[in-house]
Amino acid sequence: MKDNTGFFDKVYNIVKLIPYGRITSYGAIAEYLGSKGSARMVGWAMNGSHSSPENIPAHRVVNRNGLLSGKRHFGGPDVMKQLLESEGIIVEDDQIINFEERFWNPAEQLL
Repeated sequence: MKDNTGFFDKVYNIVKLIPYGRITSYGAIAEYLGSKGSARMVGWAMNGSHSSPENIPAHRVVNRNGLLSGKRHFGGPDVMKQLLESEGIIVEDDQIINFEERFWNPAEQLL
């Protein structure tokens, strides 16, 4: 299997920059890294982040429609939702209601 450590580290470095109370998407991170078609690989990195010794705020990364598609990787069905809500993000039926308002695009913010 290919070693994705370098790519994962790049993903983690971006995710650590997402401001409190903001979210981004797997695809936005992949596009920023020059790997537009690699949203799924960003998802794998987020899943792997739970075993990182660093605090990676993976709960701030959702799919392009604002769905909490990675919620099953947080140790409980509502943990991701609770983490987001604690930052003021409104979530209903695993969907971020104020998605556009809270969206953080690394391509625009990290020039």
